[in-house]
Amino acid sequence: MNKPNPDDRSNNVERLQQMVENTTENIEEAQKTMQNEDMSSEEKAAIQAKNERRQESIQSFQAEITDEQQARERGDF
Repeated sequence: MNKPNPDDRSNNVERLQQMVENTTENIEEAQKTMQNEDMSSEEKAAIQAKNERRQESIQSFQAEITDEQQARERGDF
């Protein structure tokens, strides 16, 4: 029988912080792309909508970082 891998949460905070940084960089790159004059208003609207979803993701990541930091402080893992 296969045993499931244990839940290793030791690097979750760092991993989540890296995800925030990557998502922030994606937002910045998309903003630069939107400055292209050849881009249609529909394309710009799609990028803006995606950036809004990215912002929501960042908020979720930050909440999860807080939870993970608290778990670390309590010694939950």
